[in-house]
Amino acid sequence: MSFEIQGILKRIDSTFLKPNASRKDIERLCMDARKYGFAAVCVNPYFVGFASELLKGTEVRVCGVIGFPLGATLKEVKVAEARLVKKLGASEIDMMVNLSAFKSGKYDEVKEEIAEVRKIIGEGVLKVIIECCYLNDEEKILLASLAEEAGADYIKTSTGFGPAGAKIEDVRLLRRVLKPETGIKAAGGIRSAERVREFLIAGADRIGTSSAVKIAEELLGSSEV
Repeated sequence: MSFEIQGILKRIDSTFLKPNASRKDIERLCMDARKYGFAAVCVNPYFVGFASELLKGTEVRVCGVIGFPLGATLKEVKVAEARLVKKLGASEIDMMVNLSAFKSGKYDEVKEEIAEVRKIIGEGVLKVIIECCYLNDEEKILLASLAEEAGADYIKTSTGFGPAGAKIEDVRLLRRVLKPETGIKAAGGIRSAERVREFLIAGADRIGTSSAVKIAEELLGSSEV
């Protein structure tokens, strides 16, 4: 399977979620996203408004994270975060699921939280992070299915802050059990064009990475991907 280079670039969410991020870092993130034509920039809520101003009039979308990176805050806080980042210009949201509720068997709470965020963002894109490194395969299938039923547009493998990031086998597993229209975002530790290609072949639809520029330069410097 082969992929056209511009098509790959449009599947990348260029990410900068470090706790010490500055406005200069986010400005560079946005300028690079415009230059290479990435799908989106993924930033913490504090920078959503700033990124939205920098990317106004472009095709690059702004993605805000909520409940990030642990997911164990209150539902009302996540709903408020979603409302605020939408107002500030985010058209996509990466939401960390409440793993504590899930591990406690509170499946209705998990679904209700996701559904309420879904309702708040309306036609915006909702990516629900399930943090695969803390789950066995049975739990991955169950949690991904709960998120899908609650309205997730994408299931995202990892925050990048856990003990392990994206794994090819997790993407393959999710692709087997999710509906064709439900996307998969692989994220966490993806730092090369070759790894991007491997995840796309496995069934990922989006790639989240803080190495987007390096990957883009690798792609554009090669004759075939």
